[in-house]
Amino acid sequence: MKFISIRLAFFVVLFLRLNAVCGQAVLQVGKVISTSVDQNAVQIKTQNAFIEITPYSPNIIRFRMDKKPLKKDFSYAVVAKREMIKANISQGINEIKISTAAVNCVIQKDPFSVAIYTKDGKVINEDANGLSTSWADNSVTTYKKMQPGERFIGLGEKSGNLDRKGSAYTNWNTDAVGYNNGTDPLYSDVPFFIGLHDHLSYGIFLDNTYQTDFNFGASNDIFSSFGARGGEMNYYFIYDNSVAKIITDYTWLTGTMKLPPLWSLGYQQSKWSYFPDTMVLRVANELRSKHFPADGMVLDIDYMDKYQLFTWNKKYFPHPLKMTDSLRKLGFRTTVIVDPGIKIAPDAPAYKKGLKEDVYLKYPNGQYYSGQVWPGWCNFVDFTSEKGRKYWRSQMNFFAKNGVSGVWNDMNEISTWGQSTPNNILYNYDGRGANNLEGHNVFALNMVRSSYEGMKQVTGVRPFILSRSGYAGLQRYSAIWTGDNQPTDDHMLLGVRMLNSMGLSGLAFTGMDISGFLGDATPALFTRWMQIGAFMPYCRNHKITGAKPAEPWCYGENALNNSRSYIELRYHLLPYLYSIFYEATQDGLPINRSLAIDYSYQENIYKEDFQNQYLFGENIMVAPFKSTDTSGKIYLPKGDNWYDLYTDKEFEGGQVTDAKLTLDRLPLYIKAGSVIPMQSLVQSTAEMPTDTLVVQVYNGNKSSSFTYYEDDGESYKYQKGDFYKRVIKFNPADKTIEFSKVDGTFASKFKYVKILFHGSKDTQLKLHQQYFSAIPYMVSSESEAGTIAVKSIVTANVEKAFSVKY
Repeated sequence: MKFISIRLAFFVVLFLRLNAVCGQAVLQVGKVISTSVDQNAVQIKTQNAFIEITPYSPNIIRFRMDKKPLKKDFSYAVVAKREMIKANISQGINEIKISTAAVNCVIQKDPFSVAIYTKDGKVINEDANGLSTSWADNSVTTYKKMQPGERFIGLGEKSGNLDRKGSAYTNWNTDAVGYNNGTDPLYSDVPFFIGLHDHLSYGIFLDNTYQTDFNFGASNDIFSSFGARGGEMNYYFIYDNSVAKIITDYTWLTGTMKLPPLWSLGYQQSKWSYFPDTMVLRVANELRSKHFPADGMVLDIDYMDKYQLFTWNKKYFPHPLKMTDSLRKLGFRTTVIVDPGIKIAPDAPAYKKGLKEDVYLKYPNGQYYSGQVWPGWCNFVDFTSEKGRKYWRSQMNFFAKNGVSGVWNDMNEISTWGQSTPNNILYNYDGRGANNLEGHNVFALNMVRSSYEGMKQVTGVRPFILSRSGYAGLQRYSAIWTGDNQPTDDHMLLGVRMLNSMGLSGLAFTGMDISGFLGDATPALFTRWMQIGAFMPYCRNHKITGAKPAEPWCYGENALNNSRSYIELRYHLLPYLYSIFYEATQDGLPINRSLAIDYSYQENIYKEDFQNQYLFGENIMVAPFKSTDTSGKIYLPKGDNWYDLYTDKEFEGGQVTDAKLTLDRLPLYIKAGSVIPMQSLVQSTAEMPTDTLVVQVYNGNKSSSFTYYEDDGESYKYQKGDFYKRVIKFNPADKTIEFSKVDGTFASKFKYVKILFHGSKDTQLKLHQQYFSAIPYMVSSESEAGTIAVKSIVTANVEKAFSVKY
């Protein structure tokens, strides 16, 4: 009997222990045990976590949580310092309250949970009841209650619909060749999304470089969640009164883009691969002879000697500087591809230098990590170390001395044959140390940082940097494109949504391979894609080796003529385009603007029929359709009237129009009240337009303005005030157009302004008296007005002004 009792006691203890272990399979934050409160932050110790909550700005509150004491703060993404704001922080027996000028944050103590309210008491965001934040092994996840009708947008480069609700996503930078509308993860990682409900909007940025996971109500109807496979729960909660302002707040945190060189806004011709050098020059000359505006020739991997970095294939490119000089004389700049793998070649100068400076990623035993890519077995620079970045910066001189203006960073997820980098690769992580689980997602960000800083250092002018991969903050250094896409109509429209999603996530300079990289496009698809491409930030036509050539004349005379017309329209619009790029450097707002930015709460914009529509800048709405569509529906957002660009017909906003579609015209609409500056046609940005700036003004019922901006398009002199900026205001109430006083010291390339007025037959339109003489409509006297004279105000002959050929 005694033996049975002992056995029974043993099994009872075992059962209790197993139950305890099972109970800890998910570790909750638990009850608040102690707090330390001052005017700058709240330090909290709970049963199972260490927490810090910091009012970062009036609109941003930061949350940090871990199972162990928090480490010293560090981020590759966040560049903004915390503002020293006055926040009211108080606590009672059951809760802690943090009040800023924008929000009230209430932290319940038993158990710990967070809720954030507007100043008038409306719930913006709150933890899911009883769930809050928890750990499953090393993975940490925060669960939020889904509000009625809540939508989720953004999250960077993601497939799927504009509204992410009902879907789940993973961030782990991946070479996703040939991806489709359901593929996830993709090439880059921006763990930032925006939530919308009840005419309230907020953003959450999860700054954690481990693999992160987001669930927007997939497989459940209770919560949305975000988490990471390691590290802290470290997120920034952003509240503002519009989606646009949330994007501006986010890019205040992570930085805005730098002004790109003007030539990078022109059309770029690319192929895997143009070689030898005579072919490169032949294509460039053909573009000129066919009067097809273009600014860039792009060289893929075959310019290298056996795909080895920092080499030229001497057979195909015996005199690279001579070639790039010849291209520059034709008005072209040269961009070349680079991959991160340095071929293991003991006699190669670049490889030897890397060995000497000990810059490569390693295993724990000190052996360099090697992976196989285009040149064979390679070592990879540890871009998370300063010595690795310094090494790479020095290698950029190889390109600068050969006349290269742009560096295209490819394969930087890291991509290797086998597509599985081992977890035990060690990263320096700027002295903090990390393995591949933490370092993988920031490899590309630090690569393009090094490329940008190196090219800037060795050339002294603005470089163009392009990347396939990245992390939050990428916009500070590089443009990004959507990788290896397919030549289909569905993929074209998927690409539009992906660019718009990246724009919602702080990435303003984006593009996709026009006509689809992985194979042949039909002439109709090529035509439609070129039309859409004319209204993308980065406009590059690119094809895989073995596919039909990428040049516009290879798709027939009709495709050539129509494509040329739309690229010509892009070049006419360069004053508008460059100005909105300038605005992106100031407020972080994208060039391609999802309608969710300006019309966030209109149900129609999230519908499948309309979710591809977007604004190019604030004023031009693009309605993409498949090349095979002969009819379609277009939603004209409520709150503004819209003009058909081709006919000047005005439509009231808030309606769905039935459109008859033809391949010769991409549906384009201009927002009423718009001010759109244009120039004469040039064949490249190296060519000066004529001396007259044409300002298109579209009548409306609301006052509007446009910030016009110029500089030399190449140097950093604008940072010292050498720019030309003025605000053009249109007030329909008193029928005035006002040009503000010039800001900056740069001399405009234009001497005259010609105003084309749309949508009114009123002959009393006048210029504001302050800086221009009042000139009656249709009078073409050239009265001086500071540095620019008014040449004329005329009605627009729209068919002539915006002609297209097919």
